[in-house]
Amino acid sequence: MIAKPEILFLAHRIPYPPDKGDKIRSWRLLKHLTERFSVHLACFVDDQRDLRHMDYIGSLCASSTFVRLRPSFARVKSLRSLTSGDPLTFSYYHNRKMLAAVNQLRTLPLAAEMVFSSSMAPYVAARVAGRKRIVDFCDADSEKWRQYAAETSGMLGWLYTREADALARAETQIVNWADVSFAITDQEAALFNRRPDCRNHVGWWSNGVDSDYFDPALAVEPFKTPCDVAFVGAMDYRANVDAVLEFINESWPKVRAAVPRTRFAIVGANPVGKIKALHGFNGVSVTGRVDDVRPWLTHAKVIVAPMRVARGIQNKVLEAMAMAKPVVATPAVASSIACDDGAICVAQNADEMAMEIINLLERPERCRQVGAAARAAMGSYDWGISLERFDTALDGL
Repeated sequence: MIAKPEILFLAHRIPYPPDKGDKIRSWRLLKHLTERFSVHLACFVDDQRDLRHMDYIGSLCASSTFVRLRPSFARVKSLRSLTSGDPLTFSYYHNRKMLAAVNQLRTLPLAAEMVFSSSMAPYVAARVAGRKRIVDFCDADSEKWRQYAAETSGMLGWLYTREADALARAETQIVNWADVSFAITDQEAALFNRRPDCRNHVGWWSNGVDSDYFDPALAVEPFKTPCDVAFVGAMDYRANVDAVLEFINESWPKVRAAVPRTRFAIVGANPVGKIKALHGFNGVSVTGRVDDVRPWLTHAKVIVAPMRVARGIQNKVLEAMAMAKPVVATPAVASSIACDDGAICVAQNADEMAMEIINLLERPERCRQVGAAARAAMGSYDWGISLERFDTALDGL
């Protein structure tokens, strides 16, 4: 039996369970790589609840290294970069234990080194002769900070601008030393490729969705907490928090006025205080982390995605569409999803979002039509098809 070539896989967060955007992509990528390579995994664990999955992840890999990362400590440590000019993000993920582990793994006869997210790239910045380095940026993170800066004033706005500039410089350097690099969409790749200092081309491969798992025809558990409208996403992520708060303030009162007793569920892990405070207010329920989002998607009539800042593809939107649910989204969200008109409802502002939701709630047949079109559109988001683009680039090395 011919032994598989060995590869290093670095990730800023343990790739399992695939319950948030970056982990869905890193999990699919890791699982795919294990079919072709003996994978040596090194990653951080920033949520204690994920520690129980280490044995399972380890069973898939030739070796696995898990380093605990405490977000509160890492945030303080990242401020050291203010005097160096480096991105705060890089200081956040700089860790002596991780560095020692990666340096040891790099002494192995690896065929390649795979980096997931720009924040892990510094660990392999020093080249090993004859070894290929592959970087999956997912999103142009610098642009996310630039969008935050545009909406924030004062010292915090200055800090976001600084991070955007520092991270953009670092991203460009990574593109130039990587043998191949990827973004999550052609739009995100274009953000890199338009930079005059980027000498290498950034490719892309899209996220997918498991339409067999997210299948509206499957029976789901009886549901005791009804909802008509739902939002799904990590509720400690700023873009999601800001989106939900604006939705509650600007769109939701209009929906409730037009369709009384309508219920809205905020489904996602780690809700911050402002989100927790909404529970029980004006028909709103806040679930916190759930093991399976499918019951919520099944029983909701409409899914909303009101994010103004949205990098890449929103996985939870793909999952809702696969479940044949009508999604009302901002242009920032909808622009990254390739589908025909009628498969997703686009709302330019808070008033339009309210009107779209009201229209769907009052017209069940339109709900079914939009949901059916959404489900059909997800046929082009099969993970196998998406990963073919990655394999083509990999084979080219």
